[in-house]
Amino acid sequence: MWQEKDNTLYQKFSFADFSEAFAFMTRVALLAESMNHHPRWSNVWNTVEIWLNTHDAGNIITDKDRKLAAAIDKLVA
Repeated sequence: MWQEKDNTLYQKFSFADFSEAFAFMTRVALLAESMNHHPRWSNVWNTVEIWLNTHDAGNIITDKDRKLAAAIDKLVA
């Protein structure tokens, strides 16, 4: 579930292993590129953390972020 945290939408995802986490990141990267909206993220072994906000709108949460978050949710549903 996405949380609003420090002017970002934030979610932490956990997977069985590094390969699954990396595969998820690859799917998110392709999605983000197609939406021209790129996340700030971190990966350590089986965990991926994602922070979304819109830099060109002053680092606030916008519809772009909510749309990308919803699309990411569909990848793990």
